[in-house]
Amino acid sequence: MFSSDVKNAKNIDSEIDSEVDVISPSPNEINTEMNLKLNSGKSVLKPNQLLSPQELSALNVKSNVKGTLQLLGHLTVMAGSGYLWGTNMENLSDRWFIAVPALVLYGFSFAIMFAPLHESSHRTVFTNNRANDVLCWFAGLLSFYNSTFYRLYHKWHHRYTQVLDKDPELSDRKPTNLKEYIIEISGITWWIGKFKRHFLTAIGNFENCPFIPESSYAEVIRSNRLQLLVYAVAIAISVYFQQLWFITYWMLPLAVGQPILRFLLLAEHTDRPNTDNMLANTRTTLTLAPLRFLIWNISYHAEHHLYASIPFHQLGAAHAKLSSHFECVEKGYFNVHRQIIANFGEKTGNSAA
Repeated sequence: MFSSDVKNAKNIDSEIDSEVDVISPSPNEINTEMNLKLNSGKSVLKPNQLLSPQELSALNVKSNVKGTLQLLGHLTVMAGSGYLWGTNMENLSDRWFIAVPALVLYGFSFAIMFAPLHESSHRTVFTNNRANDVLCWFAGLLSFYNSTFYRLYHKWHHRYTQVLDKDPELSDRKPTNLKEYIIEISGITWWIGKFKRHFLTAIGNFENCPFIPESSYAEVIRSNRLQLLVYAVAIAISVYFQQLWFITYWMLPLAVGQPILRFLLLAEHTDRPNTDNMLANTRTTLTLAPLRFLIWNISYHAEHHLYASIPFHQLGAAHAKLSSHFECVEKGYFNVHRQIIANFGEKTGNSAA
């Protein structure tokens, strides 16, 4: 069943890629088709004025070794923190100083499986597409995303980044005041949205999902139902053994880790202009190496949007070549969020005016 699901994911990619391959474009496609609007739109730069074909080809090189080591490192963090959480949670009153940090790290390692989901949706973790698709599905399983749905959704996000009424991410309203900000960071809206989306997909309801072509409905439904079946089996095992395993080892940790992921993802496009100028519509956030490792370099987000074909392990090198061209490169996530919160007052003032 699962191998069939992977094949279907490939079929979906083929259908979309025949229209325009925005998720993993080739160097030639990038250099000949994509224009960047700068300033007021009067001047235009082509990507080959930022990176030469030779530079881009070098940055586009995938590595099975680096992809495998990154994945193993991520899973090692998950296993180690999960072990510390599992062996100390029953003595929480005495061992809280171990159990609580372990739970936070364990939960974040689940939530940030979104990063390999995202990276493998671009098929840039490994050189083999089947390996990328398998990783994508399992990463989605652990992070409560459906990979088949997400890949199609994400292609449109790249195609129409920050374009009103086209970028599907803009359908998720950004916070405009402190109350909305706290609710967003808590993950409450994410959980509600995910449960709703999984249910609607399972029954074949794709209303307000123009990024899902009708020809792909069956594949997306099948993938989603398979994922829900895995959760149902996990719940059944917990109930059969009269244990809270499903909650204590997945749902609770994911709920604890989700606010950290919300905190990171909110920095990518919030308060960036609604324009197709890829040097302006996305923010890169400079952060510490340990966090960059855990999030698979997703903080180099402007670089990623400009050249989605560059694998995660090459984004640092891409940043060194491209950072001077971007309108928004910030130092630290806390700095970004201070700006986001500070802008609430401006938004309130503008709406009042």
